[in-house]
Amino acid sequence: METSIRHQLTSKMLTVDVLLLLAAVIWGFSYIAQRVSTNLVGPFTYNGVRFGLGALSLLPLLWFNRRSVSPVDPGSWWSILGGGLLTGLMLFASVSLQQVGIVHTTAGKTGFITGLCVVIVPVLSLLLGHRTPWSTWVGVALAVAGLYLLVLTDDLTLAEGDGLVLLGAFFWAGHVLVIGWLSGQHIEPVVLACLQFTVCAVLSLAVAAFHETITLDGLWSGVIPILYGGLLSVGVAHTLQVVAQRTAPPAYTAILLSLETVFAALGGWWLLDETLSGHGIAGCVLMFAGIVLSGTYRGGYRKRRTEGSVLPTSLTTYQFFIRGKT
Repeated sequence: METSIRHQLTSKMLTVDVLLLLAAVIWGFSYIAQRVSTNLVGPFTYNGVRFGLGALSLLPLLWFNRRSVSPVDPGSWWSILGGGLLTGLMLFASVSLQQVGIVHTTAGKTGFITGLCVVIVPVLSLLLGHRTPWSTWVGVALAVAGLYLLVLTDDLTLAEGDGLVLLGAFFWAGHVLVIGWLSGQHIEPVVLACLQFTVCAVLSLAVAAFHETITLDGLWSGVIPILYGGLLSVGVAHTLQVVAQRTAPPAYTAILLSLETVFAALGGWWLLDETLSGHGIAGCVLMFAGIVLSGTYRGGYRKRRTEGSVLPTSLTTYQFFIRGKT
C-alpha cells in the first residue's frame, strides 16, 4: 500500500515537472516573439491581442469540461472573480513592464532578468512568515552579483530597459505566490486562467487605444509573433502553470520556470544573432548558479504543500478582498 502511494506521488510530481518544463521552453522562445513584435506593433497592442487570443483559446476547453467541474456555490463567485481580477492586474503589470523594457534590451537578457523571479519568491515569502534557508541567501547574493554584471553595458552603464524588466520580475514573483494561494482554494484552474487573461487583455487594449496606433496592417505584419504569444505562450504555457500549481508549491514552480532563461538565451543567439559581452556571460553564469542554489530547498516546500496551503492563512486583507468582504 505504501509503495503504491509512493509510486502515485512520484508519478504525479513527474507530470508536474514535465508540465512546468514545457511551459519554460515555450516562454523561453516567447521572448524571441516579443522582441520581433517590437518592430511591428506597440507593446500594449501586442499584449492586448495575444492575451485576448489566449483567453479565447480556453473557451472550448471550458465548454468540454463543463460537466466534469463541480457546480459553483453562489458564495464562491467572489473568490473566483476576485482571484481573476487580482491575478489579471498582476499579470498586466508584469507583461507591460517586460514588453516595454524588451524594446530597449535583448531577448536573452530579458529572460535572465525575469528568471530572478525564482530568487524573489522566497524573499517575498519572508513577509508571509516563511523561514528561508541559508542556501537561498547565498543564491540571492550570487544572483544579484550576476545581475550587476549582466545589465551593465560595455562602458559600465546601466542598459536602458533592464530596469523595467527587473521591476516586472517582482510582479512575476507576486503573481506566482498569488496563483499558488488561489490553487489551494480549489478554484478551477482553467477558469482562473481565462479570467486573468481577459483582465490583462482588456487593460492592455485600453492603454493601447489611448497611447498607440492600432492598424490591421500592423497586426497582420506581426501575425506570427502574435499567434505564438497568444496561443502558445498565453493559452498553453500560462494554463500549464496554473494546472501544475495545484500540486507544486510557488517556490518550486519558480525554480523550474526559471529554466526559460536558458531557452531565451539560446533562442536569442540562434534566431536573432544576439551576443553577450564577457561580463554579461559571467553575469548569466552567476545568476543561473544563484537560481539553482535557491532551489535546493525543494523537498521542504513539497512537505509543507502536503500539510496545507503554502501561503499562511494570515493574509487577512487579501482574504477579505477575495471573499468580497471589502
